[in-house]
Amino acid sequence: MMVLALSCILVLTMGGCVCVWWAARGGPRWTRAVSAATLAAGELARRASRYDRNPSGGDD
Repeated sequence: MMVLALSCILVLTMGGCVCVWWAARGGPRWTRAVSAATLAAGELARRASRYDRNPSGGDD
């Protein structure tokens, strides 16, 4: 079950990366929407990771 969940996450991530690449080259409107969602999710993950490493909230 865990392998299935991780496989789905991997496929979604790869699809998001393809949409970011395609939207940067002038793809259809739906690729721009998917790429915006992918970039926003990546930014949220990056911020969450930053806060996990530095619980005080300040930058080093």
